[in-house]
Amino acid sequence: MKCYEGNILTVDSENTVCRYLVENNGIIQYVGNELPNEFKNLETIKLGSKALIPSFVDTHQHFASLSTFNAGLNIMNASSNREMLVMIEEFVKQTKNKVLICFGASPYSVQEKKLICKTELDTVCPNKELMVVKYDGHACIINTKLLKKLDKKLSKLRGYHPDTGEMNQEAFFAVSDYITRSLSILKLIKNMQKCIDFHAKQGIGMIHSVSGVGFPFNLDITIEKIFAKSLKNNFQLRIFPQSMNPKVAKRRKLSRIGGCFECALDGCFGSHDAALIEKYIDEVSGNGVLYYSDEKVIDFCKKANRLGLQIELHAIGDKAFNQATKAIKEALDDFPRKDHRHGIIHACLPTKEGIEICKDYNIQLPIQSAFINWSQEPNDYLESILGKKRLNLLNPIKTFYENNIIVSFGSDGPCTTPNPIEWIDKAVNNDNQNECITVQDALRMCTYNGYFTTFDEKKRGSLEKGKIADMVILSDNPYSVNKHNLKNIKIEKLILSGKPYVSCNRNALITLISGIFSKRKY
Repeated sequence: MKCYEGNILTVDSENTVCRYLVENNGIIQYVGNELPNEFKNLETIKLGSKALIPSFVDTHQHFASLSTFNAGLNIMNASSNREMLVMIEEFVKQTKNKVLICFGASPYSVQEKKLICKTELDTVCPNKELMVVKYDGHACIINTKLLKKLDKKLSKLRGYHPDTGEMNQEAFFAVSDYITRSLSILKLIKNMQKCIDFHAKQGIGMIHSVSGVGFPFNLDITIEKIFAKSLKNNFQLRIFPQSMNPKVAKRRKLSRIGGCFECALDGCFGSHDAALIEKYIDEVSGNGVLYYSDEKVIDFCKKANRLGLQIELHAIGDKAFNQATKAIKEALDDFPRKDHRHGIIHACLPTKEGIEICKDYNIQLPIQSAFINWSQEPNDYLESILGKKRLNLLNPIKTFYENNIIVSFGSDGPCTTPNPIEWIDKAVNNDNQNECITVQDALRMCTYNGYFTTFDEKKRGSLEKGKIADMVILSDNPYSVNKHNLKNIKIEKLILSGKPYVSCNRNALITLISGIFSKRKY
């Protein structure tokens, strides 16, 4: 039994700040300002100027992909394509793998202002298969070696550009399928263990993972489920199969379905395939790509909703947002459910009519405040393709909040690195002053709302008596520091079920076997 004394930010319904919290065997026994006599002789941890908060949640990421890419080469911070090539050349020399993965190429954050191409990759990696994933996770560039391997299949698909080596849409998905199938199960599990440890350093105690990215028989979904059950350090993993077939979830006894890839209704701004009502305004123009007909999306939502599944759909452009909201509305009109918690991921460019549907039908939004002022997709680029008016409509967190829509934050990892302190900072200090929110509301979107999204709020997400003691100690109190210094707050410790976080690192085969036989919730 322990007592914490100091700034206890409960994130309860009133955003109460208390002086004391008592935990015993992983359960919160008391929260308040006057310590009862029965607890006065306890070991007391004095927080001083620090703060104790609920643990963070990443409500949208591709866990298997993030784990895989983290084991590859991250080139996101390269200032030029020339610097990327130097990094890749060194990476090629250091690794013995025959298939190489790099992540984070962008034409908008490098000096050359163009995407690295196949010919350039061939100069540093001619003899191994190389896939360089674009920063948005919806496209890649491949070298000649890999192109020759897959050309017969790729040439029949949308998004195939053999001259530059850039692969978009279905061609990108096919390359991803090939890459993921080259990984061994045990290697993937080791990568997952390292990835969970990384999240713990960010104060994250739960991940909502969207899975199903090309492994045969959706093996990554099964492995994530087994891995989640194997965890013995009280870290939580909730899995959404990325499928338009509800049976993929039901046969695995999962209560959720959705995500990106197969459940993506459109692409993204960086690849000009986010679906727009009005055309892009640059020389590329067009309205983007709507992957499915309204009828197909409505049919999927109706089937999944009738089976009691929680649905999440990817929508970035306003045309896709409208399609998502209308499909979920049709499903709920067909078969009403009081507490469905269906959601629309990203919701970058919403419409007024779509927002009204979200409000009226209680559709929640797992969004990415990390996309605000994102160096990989900066505002000047977005303005150049969307115009000033639509730029100012992007990521309207305050508008969502004022319409009583439940908003939670996630990384969309590997697109951005999971970092809840950054999520808070960007939501509070948004350049678009009309959409700034309070620190209290931003913290709720990173904690309680995230647990709410997957029906976990009764046990976690706020520091209240009877709840599980999943907590984070911050270096400073976010409620009292200058809002422009929020980004400087550090994660001091993650505490899960009352105990300091313990690393996942152990034998991968033992992890696999224990997960298969475990009855732990996932």
